[in-house]
Amino acid sequence: MQNVFARFVKDESGATAIEYGLIAAILSVAIITILQSVGGELSSTYTKINSALSTANGG
Repeated sequence: MQNVFARFVKDESGATAIEYGLIAAILSVAIITILQSVGGELSSTYTKINSALSTANGG
């Protein structure tokens, strides 16, 4: 039983893939958070542009 546990502790074959997966997940959360905060500002800007263009066109 100790031999099996020792091999399990030493085995690092999937560690790199798991680390890359965690990094990708953390980056995804950060990007989504940033885009959500910027998205509100972009929506407001496009609404102002739309309103200005509608006014300029007489409508």
